Amino acid sequence: MRVFHWLLVLAVLGSYITHRLGLSWFKYHLWCGYAVLVLVTARILWGFLGTRHARFDVFLRGPGTMWRYLSSWKSGTLHAVGHNPLGAWMVVLLLLLLLGQALTGLFANDQISNTGPLFGYISGRTSDELSSWHHWIFNVLLGAIALHVLAVLAYRLVRREDLITPMFTGRKREVPAAEEIEGSRSWLFALILLIVALALALIIARAPEASLSIF
Repeated sequence: MRVFHWLLVLAVLGSYITHRLGLSWFKYHLWCGYAVLVLVTARILWGFLGTRHARFDVFLRGPGTMWRYLSSWKSGTLHAVGHNPLGAWMVVLLLLLLLGQALTGLFANDQISNTGPLFGYISGRTSDELSSWHHWIFNVLLGAIALHVLAVLAYRLVRREDLITPMFTGRKREVPAAEEIEGSRSWLFALILLIVALALALIIARAPEASLSIF
């Protein structure tokens, strides 16, 4: 899943950069948005079909567990093999924000000359509303990403727990044998990615032609 993580980082960064570069880069902004949508959708499906520590029913915990973990956070007496109780809900928040950002982008417009690929399905007024949501979600997403980065740094500086290396290696130290996964099943995740990408391509290909002239 570390490959997924860094591909998603690159897709989000590419979306931001191509947006800042201006209208002539809109085509590339769309492609980055497609990549985000495919990756996030596949990850959500993987949360139900994937390996043990990737599944939502395994790593999501209730308020009681979160409170106990938070109470002992500084001492570091409680450890998690996969996502910790706080990080797990941050993962869900980031996935939902990215999904909302990508979906609204499919219907958005820039009030000048560019529209999302599914703009033709809705009215101009609705597109304007979704465009506003697209910008608002992005601002919230920036805050969530900043919080995520600060949390990783806090673990390193306060708890002396390295969360950065596992993002590259995919492995944590001192994992009990009973908690290890038998295999990554990368082939299955790649198949899910392919199916989601083909479905998105088909939806876009069948979308009605859009033009800002319909405002």
